Amino acid sequence: MRYVVILAGGSGKRLWPLSRKGMPKQLLKLVGDRSLLRIAFDRLESVVPPNQIFVCTGADFADVVAAELPEMPVENILGEPMGRDSLNAVAWPAAVIAERDPDAVIAMVAADHIIRPEREFAAAVNKAFEVAEGDGDALVTFGVVPTAPHTGYGYLQRGADVDGYDGVCEVAQFREKPDWQTAEKYVSSGDYWWNSGMFVWQAKTVLAQIEALVPDCHKIVTELAAHPERLHELFGQLPKISVDYAIMEPVSQGRGSAHVLAVRLPITWHDIGGFNALAHQMQHDDSGNAVRGSVAILDGLNNLVINSSNQTLVATVGLRDMVVIQTDDITMVCPRTDSERVKDLVALSVDDFGEEFA
Repeated sequence: MRYVVILAGGSGKRLWPLSRKGMPKQLLKLVGDRSLLRIAFDRLESVVPPNQIFVCTGADFADVVAAELPEMPVENILGEPMGRDSLNAVAWPAAVIAERDPDAVIAMVAADHIIRPEREFAAAVNKAFEVAEGDGDALVTFGVVPTAPHTGYGYLQRGADVDGYDGVCEVAQFREKPDWQTAEKYVSSGDYWWNSGMFVWQAKTVLAQIEALVPDCHKIVTELAAHPERLHELFGQLPKISVDYAIMEPVSQGRGSAHVLAVRLPITWHDIGGFNALAHQMQHDDSGNAVRGSVAILDGLNNLVINSSNQTLVATVGLRDMVVIQTDDITMVCPRTDSERVKDLVALSVDDFGEEFA
């Protein structure tokens, strides 16, 4: 049977102070009137029924997720007691689902992506399901066709086309986030796709690769699937490592018994990881300003100004290329060119003023 796991962990620190420890970005209505999690759930409605969708998130947010997605069974919410990086966000749900259905085929998708058109995404996911069902040794990922050079995304190098499937190829190599010059070369060559960080595979296939490459992880998630009451006891013992470093890259290099394939994803894709990405999803005035909330801008150009407080007015004069975020208890201001450094500002603020500002 087919299943989908929405990965809704992460702290969203680059969107602080909108995204906070108690309410991370995937649960916020950052784009339109739906949360990012709700948007992710809704675009899967034509792929699998709600009872075959799982959400892996922080344990503290399980009740919020349940309220946000009432169509989904509560037992399909997997709450991590702590963050242990993406391998475990993949491995634990795979083990849980395999315990219920040993023949499960699982799509792992992210909660913080904006994808258009959604019908193309659904078609690509269904194609990836077909590939994984027909090839028990395949770890399938999605390659987003680049629209321009981008230094914020990883890339995958396309290998040979897979017979019988249009838009499916082997993955020759994964590439880390490049500098601008390298990104231009990747895009102009036509041989590279953006690495989406989304996957489809048979549960037993990915678990076999984890057992071979990260046996400590496999042992613990297998125990957790059989004995969920031991979650708080065992979860912190999981090795902290990303799924790319632990599984996808080694398998693409010939380690393990599987191979990596990629399905072409010809969509407009935005990872809402920071303020510049968020600004691109908002409406702009004639001066390029993206504004939300009670905001007055005089002689401003290309600013992102969000006021989520009902008690204050944000008023600016002469600002250019700035980010201004106002919440009930925090005002954050930075140049748009430095917006990726906000996560460092979170650490500084917490060190100086305490966890209440995380």
